[in-house]
Amino acid sequence: MEVDVMTGPATTADRAGIAREPVHALLSDGTTVSIRPTAEADLDGLNAMFATLSPNSLRMRFFASGAAAGRDAARRLCEPHPDRIALVAVVHHGAAEEIVGEGEAWRLGPDADAAEVGFTVAERLRGRGIGTLLLEHLADAARAAGIRRFAAETLSENLAMKRVIASAGLHHSATFEHGGAVFHDIDLTEDDAFLEVVADREFTGSAASLTPLFRPRAVAVVGVGRTRGVGRAILEHLLAAEFDRPLFAVNPHAQEIAGVPCARSIELLPDRIDLAMLALPQDGLVEAAIACGRHGIRALTIVTSPVTEPVRTTLKAVCRRYGMRLVGPNCLGVAAFGPDITMDATFGPHTPLAGSAGVGVQSGGVGIAILDHLSRLGIGTGSFASLGDKADVSGNDLLAWWARDPATESVLLHLESFGNPRKFARYARRVARTKPVLIVAAGRSAAGSRAAASHTAASVTPGVTRDALYRQAGVIATRSVAELVETAVLLATGARPAGHRVAVVSNAGGTGVLGADACVETGLAVPEFSAALRERLSTLLGPVAACGNPVDAGAGADADLLREAVQTVASSGEVDAVLLLLVPTALAELPASLAADARTGTVPAIAVRVDQAAAVETVLGSDGRPAPVYGNAENAARALSHACDYAAWLRRPGSEVPTLSDIRSRDAARLISLFLAAHPEGGWLPPDRAADLLACYGIGCPRLVLATDEQTAVTAAALWGTPVAMKAYWPELVHKSDMGGVLLGLSGPEDIRAGWRRLHDKFGDRLAGVIVQEMAPVGVELLAGVDNDAVFGPLVAFGIGGTGTDLAADRAFRLAPLTGADAGELVRSTRAARLLAGYRGRPGGDVAVVREVLSRLALLAAEQTCVAEAEINPLIAAPDGVTAADFRIRVEPRTPTDPYLRRLR
Repeated sequence: MEVDVMTGPATTADRAGIAREPVHALLSDGTTVSIRPTAEADLDGLNAMFATLSPNSLRMRFFASGAAAGRDAARRLCEPHPDRIALVAVVHHGAAEEIVGEGEAWRLGPDADAAEVGFTVAERLRGRGIGTLLLEHLADAARAAGIRRFAAETLSENLAMKRVIASAGLHHSATFEHGGAVFHDIDLTEDDAFLEVVADREFTGSAASLTPLFRPRAVAVVGVGRTRGVGRAILEHLLAAEFDRPLFAVNPHAQEIAGVPCARSIELLPDRIDLAMLALPQDGLVEAAIACGRHGIRALTIVTSPVTEPVRTTLKAVCRRYGMRLVGPNCLGVAAFGPDITMDATFGPHTPLAGSAGVGVQSGGVGIAILDHLSRLGIGTGSFASLGDKADVSGNDLLAWWARDPATESVLLHLESFGNPRKFARYARRVARTKPVLIVAAGRSAAGSRAAASHTAASVTPGVTRDALYRQAGVIATRSVAELVETAVLLATGARPAGHRVAVVSNAGGTGVLGADACVETGLAVPEFSAALRERLSTLLGPVAACGNPVDAGAGADADLLREAVQTVASSGEVDAVLLLLVPTALAELPASLAADARTGTVPAIAVRVDQAAAVETVLGSDGRPAPVYGNAENAARALSHACDYAAWLRRPGSEVPTLSDIRSRDAARLISLFLAAHPEGGWLPPDRAADLLACYGIGCPRLVLATDEQTAVTAAALWGTPVAMKAYWPELVHKSDMGGVLLGLSGPEDIRAGWRRLHDKFGDRLAGVIVQEMAPVGVELLAGVDNDAVFGPLVAFGIGGTGTDLAADRAFRLAPLTGADAGELVRSTRAARLLAGYRGRPGGDVAVVREVLSRLALLAAEQTCVAEAEINPLIAAPDGVTAADFRIRVEPRTPTDPYLRRLR
């Protein structure tokens, strides 16, 4: 387990008692605990913990009574052993630390894939999740060591141990023996059910740790000037919002500021202050953070900018040491509004309107814009955090808070970076199931793309990767703050269309046409109405009206007529939403609330007033509910398209990763390890080894041999007795066909020898060998690939393959692992789907098997993290199966990390 050496001002770090940064995680009550391997220096701490155990607890843990059992265990735990993993859980009390738990796993033999596990938790801290946390971290370390199962022996009355095993989320079984012993067998496989249980625990701990931030008992503003400055602005915002909990300022030269009592230093503040706002120069931040920790303050928000990396690292270490959460530095502040709190601890231009949106941003300027829009539109904010440099609290923490907060109805985010994007995707997916999650998709450009040696990796850009993450997680990605807010205001009405079919109704034909164009351009459908519906509309609107789709009711149509037309279309069953475009005329008064008043059933009606200056406003319908009114059809259609996509995501089945048979993970890991042992820097697997790796995951390919001489090629072809392909090979070769390096349909020794000579004459010394391979069946040529990003993890690509891959430019992407729904959407979202269905009379392919191959390839990349990129091109799909005809796999040495393990950044 890695630890990072502290950097930063040595004197302050020493005074804080900090030397290294361990792995930290949160207990169920939000307490920060450290998890680290045992060391010789832990002997006294372990003895102290064991000495507090009751005789019964000692018997449960060690099957022996008496203090000697604890002393023996402490001595054993502090001695290194190659077949044992030993961890301790530590809580800090200022500069001192206390060991509150231990766990160990002994391998059951030198090459065994199982280990015996046991652990202890200090009695006064039981019931807060320490045992489960230790088990999770022991399991993670065990998997990295090749251990796949834990065995545990307990006494039948050891209910605490049984609860920990049962609640861990891992598959387990128990065998009861005579004499009161119970033997537990625990499978360490991480499946979806286990990850959901882990996420539940992390949501609970993260939300509890943010209570001092969003529901503080008292607040102190440190660095308040008597006349002006950021600290003074924050204090005045708190007063303007009528913050009704104890409020204090810190200024060494004042007794009170703006009527708020002022302490000369942090040490002189009263007790029970939860949140400190630090508005200090950089050189005073570390000392102030240490003073806050010693005073028992539980959360910091640091607005100071700029802050150097060494200071930022030291600030985070101080917060870990004292169990504080940190927002910032370099941020706008935080705000919270609810029935029991009105807190505006920001220095924006206005106090936000209290409301239902949770808002998290990295940029303070973006935060100000979002808060102002939400206030203007009447949605308001329930909780707001400007994360700034994200030294500690991240978007993942905020998602946990909003998931647990019943007052939060929607989530709006602006994130420039992801510390743990795979965990963000899982968390956002959980939240999006009950409340919409919208994000401004910053960092969409391809400026950070890199050159790569496969079509898949060369196609991957930051924007592609993030789009895949958002799509799978149900996150609504927008391209600007304006689009974010325009969509949020529509979703706030509860609009969840049952499909993408839209009716366009207007009182001016030209605007209706523009509205229809806008809908189609954003992915919506504007279907032609049935004859029956056209007849009903014609009877209603008169002979001069155009009753197709779009509907032109005519300039003389009044509000009642337009309302009835909208309701007629909405109740027809032929559309899922109605876009109503209103053009003011002298012939009829058309109120902005017209669409709101026309709402019927589950089919939303969205209004556009072409004379409206604002991009979007809200009006109250006759039912008292707010509704958006847009200033142009393009904005309305874009928001409606997002609402339709979100509703479709909510309806989709297959949200679990499928269980796949015939997976040989250990064989695959051994194959990769052997290659890396011979090539420590990594590289492209030889074709035969690549085929073996695919076979470990049930992906079939034609038989092949990598021949390094002519006779081997002849012998291989003769063994199969079928026509073969011969392909030039050297590790860097990508476009074999383009270079004339593929010969097809060769049969018999003379053909093979002629082919060998032809390839050798063409490529000379570059040729490392010739692949002799059975001919693949004829079918639809596809591309399936993986690019394994160090931050985002493996990204699966799919599209049209073969020699037309680059020309077709048909790619769709999803992050691994793939759920059943992900694999299906990956196929459906490409033009290759039409080929698989059978295009223009040509035979199609087995779509179900294609989806399964994509799931298998995704699992390969997710489990074998040393696979940097892989590509099957072509993947040939026929009506009766799928074959990987050509493929490339590159591996590189990587230290595996579990993105879902509970730990603070």
